[in-house]
Amino acid sequence: MTNLTRRHFGAALTAGLAIPMLPDAVSARAQSGTSFYVAVGPDLTQYAMDGATIAPIEGSTVSAPAAIQYVWQHPARPIVYVASSNRFTSTSDDQHHATAFAMAPGTGKLSMIGQPTPLSSRPINITMDKTGRFLLVAYNGPSSLTAHPIAADGTVGAAIQQDGKLDTGVYAHQVRLLPSNRTALLVTRGNDAAGGKPEDPGALKTFSFDRGRLSNKQSVAPGDGFGFGPRHADFHPSKPWVYVTMERENQLQAFTIGPEDRISAVPAFITTTLAEPGKVRPGQVAGAIHVSRDGRFLYLSNRADGKTDANGRKVFVGGENSIAVFAINQKTGEPVLIQAVDTQGYHVRTFTMDEGGKVLLAASVAPMDVLSGSTVSTVPALLTAFSIGADGKLGFIGKRAVDTAKGPMFWCGFPPLN
Repeated sequence: MTNLTRRHFGAALTAGLAIPMLPDAVSARAQSGTSFYVAVGPDLTQYAMDGATIAPIEGSTVSAPAAIQYVWQHPARPIVYVASSNRFTSTSDDQHHATAFAMAPGTGKLSMIGQPTPLSSRPINITMDKTGRFLLVAYNGPSSLTAHPIAADGTVGAAIQQDGKLDTGVYAHQVRLLPSNRTALLVTRGNDAAGGKPEDPGALKTFSFDRGRLSNKQSVAPGDGFGFGPRHADFHPSKPWVYVTMERENQLQAFTIGPEDRISAVPAFITTTLAEPGKVRPGQVAGAIHVSRDGRFLYLSNRADGKTDANGRKVFVGGENSIAVFAINQKTGEPVLIQAVDTQGYHVRTFTMDEGGKVLLAASVAPMDVLSGSTVSTVPALLTAFSIGADGKLGFIGKRAVDTAKGPMFWCGFPPLN
């Protein structure tokens, strides 16, 4: 299976709904910690929540050089790093950058620091080490990984020349540092067989990390990586467990982290991410993943955007667009599905939870045409907010249509950004 950005990017640029700006009274509430950030195309906008009302803050939008792919916050300084690329918005495919933005105290308003740093190709994902001295960048095509020093002013330096060739697999999709900060994890998805081309295997690639220097360490690829399509990973905050969404298999797999940051060769647990795994339709894939800050629960997105012909238009073919909630057994690490909540939008590529673990915000990439009886209607791209209960389960709060005329809604995050 392939993702929306490669199949339907042109359709993703259809317009959503017009958005009024927040009045000053609600903007003031954003300063007390109710704000979050949303990336649409090249624009990063600060939003605020007031009960069920979700709206952008006037004058808060900043722009990257091209469509935003991912965002990460410095672990100790009020600086945001933005990865951007024009791979899907231009035939030239030549604008790829990492850009630093300062966050104003109290308001969170962003302003660019220095100039964007050029990168070699599309930066699909970024992260920072715990010291905040290095930014790591994952690239999907060609699959690769770079590490960059952070200057005293917060800007991103040129890639550090590595001593040897790094084994970066096929189609890197995420980079993270293990909790030790001594090992980098590159999640490489591979590709399904298509158009006469055989399957590309996936893997979890790890690298020793020492002050920006990377060296090959381990490749975890059950079944030699065939039928193994990892997309994103997250870690338990206190146990040696790493959880991985399998995009191509609609699975959640749990691995253990052993001595010297060695990841188990096979998963300890495998479970479906779907409420109805026997009804998989075209375009159904697993997505992002976040473990709660107390380690008791795990959340991941199920994305469906397959289409079929109806009344001369391409309409949604069906599938699960949900946030799946898992309870984590604190003795064994086993994740058990306890809830699957409809996001009310289509293809939730990104979601986030606030620092207090009380709110989850999901963002769908783009509008979707939907057939109801003989009528075709367009559901806009949505931000959907849920409360997080003490039992980990989600309750609907409210939603907001987002105009995606400038590009897909690829990322959202609460401060501290994740």
